[in-house]
Amino acid sequence: MLVVMQSDATAPQVDRVVAVIRERGLTPHVLPGTTRTAIGMTGNTSAVEAALFESLPGVSEAIRVTKPYKLASREMHRDDTAIPLPQGTFGPEAFTIVAGPCSVEDEALIFRTAEFLLENGITFLRAGAFKPRTSPYSFQGLGREGLAILKKVREKTGIAVVTELMDTDNADAVEEAVDVIQIGTRNMQNFALLKRVGLARKPVLLKRGMSATLEEWLMAAEYIMAGGNYQVILCERGVRTFADHSRNTLDLSVIPPAKTQSHLPIVVDPSHGTGKRAYVPSMSLAALAAGADGLLLEIHPDPDKALSDGAQTLDFPTFAKLLNQLRQLAPTLGRSIPSGRSESVC
Repeated sequence: MLVVMQSDATAPQVDRVVAVIRERGLTPHVLPGTTRTAIGMTGNTSAVEAALFESLPGVSEAIRVTKPYKLASREMHRDDTAIPLPQGTFGPEAFTIVAGPCSVEDEALIFRTAEFLLENGITFLRAGAFKPRTSPYSFQGLGREGLAILKKVREKTGIAVVTELMDTDNADAVEEAVDVIQIGTRNMQNFALLKRVGLARKPVLLKRGMSATLEEWLMAAEYIMAGGNYQVILCERGVRTFADHSRNTLDLSVIPPAKTQSHLPIVVDPSHGTGKRAYVPSMSLAALAAGADGLLLEIHPDPDKALSDGAQTLDFPTFAKLLNQLRQLAPTLGRSIPSGRSESVC
């Protein structure tokens, strides 16, 4: 059920609706909009009578929400959600680029990458302190040491940091060290982890499971939002199919229906989506054209020496060239990408 308030509804009238929802043992979710406030509710196992709320002062109407993912649904929230941070916004109009090495290898690499990104107008750095790997013998990341490096570069440069959280044991440490918490594809349906980041007060970048349907993906987002954290960014990173010409099949066709069904911003990871660096630039441009709100890219000064995922990682000159192409295309699609302090490549 979604209770839509009148445009001139007062704060006490909103509070009254919230109180009535709580009296029924349900959880209210106040959703301010550009023209009116709406109040969603979760926790009901049967239908809630609309008349119960339509008679309250300040209420315009009560609408039944048909989607199983209520808070993530555009039925519940008509306007596109924008998630602002001091370094930039995920959402409509902006095209936000997050880039960096697959993993935190050492402090020098992270500082060098952060400085390169900032010189080129990119204010979001991605790097994994903890790395889920198919083989137990592959590099697993630096763990807490890697988090300390990310925290240091964040404090010294002001760049925003995105890193993956793999388990609830490290949730507090990750939340303290970064600006955006990433949930990887293997954990999209780790419900204990989703509930934990639902209690966080930092944005969560939720990658699509490698075999997940759109509804399953949005239901995972619902777990986070039901905990009170409405700052969810969807990330398409490719799905597993029969195709063998790329690591995964990057499903750009999911972007339009995702935007039809949900108000949440969506970014694309063409690095994992293709697994081959030669395909990353074209798929990045295609993601922008398809309506994505940003990109998650792997870059490294020397990809062939990267400790993880070097085959899908761009070097700095290739990334700078791609960035220039994206900046040329973005305005024609109503998007903006901040310009850099320098066009030089480190």
